Amino acid sequence: MNSKHLVLGATGSIGYAYTNLLLSQGIKTTIFVRNIEKAKELFDDNSLLEILEGDVNNVKELKSVSSDKDFIFCGINVPYQLWEKQMERVISNVILSAKQNKATILFPENNYAFGNFTTPITEKTIPNPTTKKGQIRLNLVNQLKKATEKGDCNVIIIRLPDFFGPNVTNGLIKPMFGEAINNKPIKWMISADIPHQFSFTPDIAKYFHLLTLENNLPNFFLINYSGITVRSIKYLSEKISEIQRNPKKVKVAPKFILNIIALLSPEVKELKENFYQFENSIILDSNKLKTMYPKFNETNLETALKITLDWYENNMK
Repeated sequence: MNSKHLVLGATGSIGYAYTNLLLSQGIKTTIFVRNIEKAKELFDDNSLLEILEGDVNNVKELKSVSSDKDFIFCGINVPYQLWEKQMERVISNVILSAKQNKATILFPENNYAFGNFTTPITEKTIPNPTTKKGQIRLNLVNQLKKATEKGDCNVIIIRLPDFFGPNVTNGLIKPMFGEAINNKPIKWMISADIPHQFSFTPDIAKYFHLLTLENNLPNFFLINYSGITVRSIKYLSEKISEIQRNPKKVKVAPKFILNIIALLSPEVKELKENFYQFENSIILDSNKLKTMYPKFNETNLETALKITLDWYENNMK
């Protein structure tokens, strides 16, 4: 097929958006997935798309599909409780695979490495992880940076807040949109009264693609994307209710209830150290990115919600 773009995690959230973006631009794309049937269900028949089945934990397989690639989008993620055991090994395998052709690794990052930061986070803000997951995320970024210093590959990282969009069905977003399409109040945690940032996955994909077209980026390039800052989750629910005509109400799980649930649920237990993100507003500053692309037309909140709700209506009912 002679595709120069490989997407890992294409059946996930941002990987799905990035794959669709490449295809919409007429770009031949290879995706490497564990479940080929799921991939075929998600993506329409497209002559530009090559679907290969395999496991990123198998470095031999990954190197084989990566050997001629110029860009490797690493959208791989695993459940929180597996981060410590798996994520650094996954990144190591991706780096070894990129090294063959000195490919550019595209990596979506989050804000966990800063803990409960009280001022806007810029690209110059020094990470100070206060949680196990924050330290793991910092380790991943440092792995990638060291690989560029050794000349193994190039790296483009976009640091993101929480995100939503088509095919985003994680434990934070599904209780919002999944409830809304069933005419129920959206679900949230701890506080629905403070500002919160969200990015829309199709916009994230567009920014990644624009950065791949740049000719003068440093070997290691990290930039923030703040997305949309909503004044509160209650405000977000009002916007959703305008579209769905569902109850203008947020069902908030109090912290003490979540602590009880955590005794039985490994997922919620892992989330406990991140409760600060729902008690306070963690804000990314993306002035640098917006200065680079002043004419970028970001999707407005109402349109982004409508697109996501439509996807849920068609795929999750």
